Amino acid sequence: MRRLLGFIVNPLAGIGGPLGFKGSDGAYAIRALMMGARLVSPARAEAFIESFSSEARRRGLQVEVLAPPGVMGYDEASRAAGILDVSEASCLPRGVWPTTAHDTRRCARYMEKAGVDLLVFVGGDGTARDVYESVDKRLPVLGVPAGVKVYSAVFAVNPEEAALVAAEFLEGSRGLEERPVVDIDEDEYRRGKLVLRVYGYMLVPGGEGMVPSSKAVSGYSGVEEIAEFFAEEIVEPCTLLVLGPGETVARIAERLGVRKTLLGVDVYHNGNIIASDANEETLYKLVKEHLERGGRVLIVVSPVGGQGFIFGRGNQQISPRILRLVGREGVVVVASEEKLRSLDALRVDTGDREVDTMLRGYLRALTGYGRWRLIKVV
Repeated sequence: MRRLLGFIVNPLAGIGGPLGFKGSDGAYAIRALMMGARLVSPARAEAFIESFSSEARRRGLQVEVLAPPGVMGYDEASRAAGILDVSEASCLPRGVWPTTAHDTRRCARYMEKAGVDLLVFVGGDGTARDVYESVDKRLPVLGVPAGVKVYSAVFAVNPEEAALVAAEFLEGSRGLEERPVVDIDEDEYRRGKLVLRVYGYMLVPGGEGMVPSSKAVSGYSGVEEIAEFFAEEIVEPCTLLVLGPGETVARIAERLGVRKTLLGVDVYHNGNIIASDANEETLYKLVKEHLERGGRVLIVVSPVGGQGFIFGRGNQQISPRILRLVGREGVVVVASEEKLRSLDALRVDTGDREVDTMLRGYLRALTGYGRWRLIKVV
């Protein structure tokens, strides 16, 4: 039986991540465009379509892809279609740019009327909200993560996993679950406060390959012991520290005698914060220059609670080229035993397959004063 896959791309999703923006909704996406930021989501959209085409071929699925004109889906689907037939949806005029949330909602409603068997969208939590407001639980949906914020549980872990999930659902071997659409107040987020809200639920293929849950925000014990040991035993003179977001890393900074931005990426060196809420370009320059002088660089990160991501969610400023420079031996994971027990693994999704492969395997995580635990990175 021939299946119809709806495919919507938010081309501006994630554009603000490398710049240190806390999201890419509305005016922040336009600002990022004006600053010359590179589009992120088209490559992730093509990665999904390419992998999905391979899965469809392997399973003998006959699938037609229905996508909005241009950069909202048709261009990416056409470039990577493989065996798939791609049709252009008439939900928008050609050449609309820059696209808006209204365009996403309009195309999602069109997909429902067209009777697609599954609607796949590429974006972040803002895009998920737009899709939810358009189709609610009337249509099975699946998110391909591309945004700065990906707290909703309607997303697959990465584009390749999304392709597998979509193929298995269309094949009939996956059922549907109600999963929450979660987003933050971006104004509060930029002021250093993480305020989450469940906006509703959508029907999503369940099982392996999906993001486990929305972000856990409750506090964990053992953070002070981690911070004390890090300050006393790990930091050496002339060490450059790239400090990722989160409360645990913020406590480490406090123990070092400085104050960092709770939700940004800061750089510490010899007792001072030398870059606060830094963008990707600033981070790369500082790391490269320090390594060229023979210095030591450590990237300090704590996993996203409930999901386990250490790179690719909320810290896109720490880009693949920075991770290549530092290497996996320069990554320090900090998390309490309680937090790690809530995770089945750590996850990476940098958008660069070689870097993701470099980081996978087992990493040591500092869980207390002098206590380390090996945990798998997938």
